[in-house]
Amino acid sequence: MQAKLHQIHPVLPVKNVLESLKFYVNKLGFTIAFANDSKQPTYAGIRRDDIEIHLQWHDAKEWDVEVDRPMLRIVTENVDILFQEYNFKNVFNKDTKVRNTDWGTKEFAFYDIDKNGLVFYQNNL
Repeated sequence: MQAKLHQIHPVLPVKNVLESLKFYVNKLGFTIAFANDSKQPTYAGIRRDDIEIHLQWHDAKEWDVEVDRPMLRIVTENVDILFQEYNFKNVFNKDTKVRNTDWGTKEFAFYDIDKNGLVFYQNNL
């Protein structure tokens, strides 16, 4: 018997878990899966459809140093519809566009409020 991997729950560093929850819930359509504290959480999970992302508070001192932020690539079936949904909610700047890539995907990308990168894409096969 072989072990099977079937889900991944990436953990994104955030400055303020409550503010990040508001962004992901109100702007990106996620729901709160859990939070370690209802008033001042330092760790929480959000869910939309079949994906779950965890948000973890990091001390302000950690943000003083320029570090590479995480970049998540999230597969969707209808990238154009999702782009329209997020564009209507003013999630990203006016220069954000859906584009076809040389590697066979159709995608758009933007940063969350803590500069974590989010790419939503579908395969163009």
